[in-house]
Amino acid sequence: QVQLVESGGGLVQAGGSLRLSCATSVRIFSLNAMGWYRQAPGKQRELVAVITSGGSTNYADSVKGRFTISRDNAKNTMYLQMNSLKPEDTAVYYCNARRIGTDSWGQGTQVTVSS
Repeated sequence: QVQLVESGGGLVQAGGSLRLSCATSVRIFSLNAMGWYRQAPGKQRELVAVITSGGSTNYADSVKGRFTISRDNAKNTMYLQMNSLKPEDTAVYYCNARRIGTDSWGQGTQVTVSS
């Protein structure tokens, strides 16, 4: 099981920015992919962005052009830079790591965007 620790959530006004971090307990190279998911109250968890071991990225249509997923291999940490935040981005954001078909999840970090 991969241990994941998220940080960086908080309260921000619409149009503002936040950067989420996800520190892993293993070397990122050992993971097939990492991603960020979010879950708003009363809604299902949804994929926000993913980055594969090869560095390919993919984003939900709702965040394209505003969010950027990246990783620092030396620090074994993944990031989500969120710009131009909207109230509809309000959710608990979860870090995910996939290794040989097994998913690991962080505890989640709250992001609240006020209008």
